[in-house]
Parts: sequence; C-alpha cells; structure tokens
Amino acid sequence: MKLDRVAAAPISWGVCEVPGWGHQLTPERVLREMAELGLAATEFGPDGFLPDAPAEKAAVLASHGMSAVGGFVPVVLHDPSHDPVPEVRTALEGFTAAGAGTLVLAAATGLDGYDARPELDAFGWKTLLSNLDRLAELAASVGITGSLHPHVGTMVEGPGEVDRVLDGSAVGLCLDTGHLLVGGTDPVALARRAAERIVHVHLKDVDPSAASAVREGRATYTGAVSGGMYRPLGQGGIDLASLIGALEGAGYGGWYVMEQDTVLDAEPAPGGGPIADVRDSLAWLAAV
Repeated sequence: MKLDRVAAAPISWGVCEVPGWGHQLTPERVLREMAELGLAATEFGPDGFLPDAPAEKAAVLASHGMSAVGGFVPVVLHDPSHDPVPEVRTALEGFTAAGAGTLVLAAATGLDGYDARPELDAFGWKTLLSNLDRLAELAASVGITGSLHPHVGTMVEGPGEVDRVLDGSAVGLCLDTGHLLVGGTDPVALARRAAERIVHVHLKDVDPSAASAVREGRATYTGAVSGGMYRPLGQGGIDLASLIGALEGAGYGGWYVMEQDTVLDAEPAPGGGPIADVRDSLAWLAAV
C-alpha cells in the first residue's frame, strides 16, 4: 500500500453529524491541518461542514490542496414510506462536482445519534436491501461506487446483519475496522472472507475493553468515544497490519481513510488537539 492511497476524515477532528456531539472545528482549521500533515485527500464530513453548493464545496477543498475521495451519507433505508433516492441524488451532485468516487451509505435508524436503535422486521429488511441496490445503481449511473457502512447504532451493526447485506444485496462494503469490532464482527476475518465485496476502508484502532463495554450495553457509544475508545493506529487491539495485508493480497486498490472518531469539549490550542493522533497514525502507516 502506498501512502498516496491514505485519506483523512473530518471526524478525526471531532466534526460529526450528531447533534450535541461536541465542539465543532471550522473547515479552515481542519483542512489546513490535514494539509500540514501531508495529506492530499479527505472525505467530505457531515452536511453543513463544507458548503452545500457543489461547486463551492469543490472550491473550498481545492483552496487547501485537498481532493475528495467520498463521503458518509446516513439515510433511512428500511421505511417503505420513505424514498431515499432524492436525498442521495442531491448528495451525489456534490460528489461529482468534487470528483469524489465513493458513496458511503449508512442504514440510519431515523433517530438522532448512535446510542439506541429499533428492531427491524422481515419487511423492513426487504425494503432496506432493495434500497441498497437501488442506490448503488444510482451512484454507478454517475460513475460513483456505492457502499454500505456497517455502523454502531444503525440498522446494520452486528455480524448477522453484515452477513444479511452480503447475502441479500450486491452493494459493496465500506469496511470500518472500529465499528465492525464494536458491533461484534472481527474485521480481519471479514477482510479475508469477503475481500471481493470491500470497496472502501475506514481505518480505526480500538481499545478492546471500551469496545466490549459498548457491545455489552455497559457504556454508550458516544460516551466511549468521548472517553478515548478510538486510539491512534497501532495503539489499540486490532491487527491492522494483517488486515491491510489481506486486502492488498486480494487485490484491493481503493482508499484507506484514517478515522479516529473523537469528541472535543473546546477549541484546542494551535498545534494541539486531534492533529497529534493523526500524525501518530500516519507514522505507524509509514512504518508498516
């Protein structure tokens, strides 16, 4: 893997779509610090972080020497009364304007945050899987690769739900090492058995004890993130070197997006804050 396939994500700087998540840094600071680290590509971040107008979104990234690799789009997929196509079509306009190649869908619950989720019945699953294929086809029609991101607090979180997506749809997977582990899936094993379905990767390392607390209901997801559940790469419990090796050996040629979800309670001092963890992760990747 070459480091020119490594991208950043605003969530590593605490920028998140969840209301009340924490202090939100400006795009100017986040993009400047990404560039200072030598990164040249990023995911978009949540709605409202960059300008809504596609051309303006692309211009802000370009002004910092950054290109876009894709973006995270949480959307309700299981409700038969809700058509997700219009909102995803609007999102894709920004993707095409900025030259982004990967749509990262999440099966949103319709609730704020990721600390609770409803049960999904058989009809809900049928609707969700059908919508995934519809949206993947929509993305492909404009030259963008669609993917589904198994994510804590969404309708696709645990191992059985991941397998249901693999078996019941043709959509590619965004392999997020942290969310998979917290949800109960071994990300290294998944990379080995389903490499042909993986089209995008979010690299996280995780404190295993904190992940267990969330999985077992002893801590909320938001609380665990705030407490430092996500660690710089190489400082947690995931065998990321083996995971990268398995993907590269299987011919994976896509992006590795560094994501260390964090919650900020105030504006960090200049040169301080999340940039240190991202710098440590880049150093680990360079060594690997």
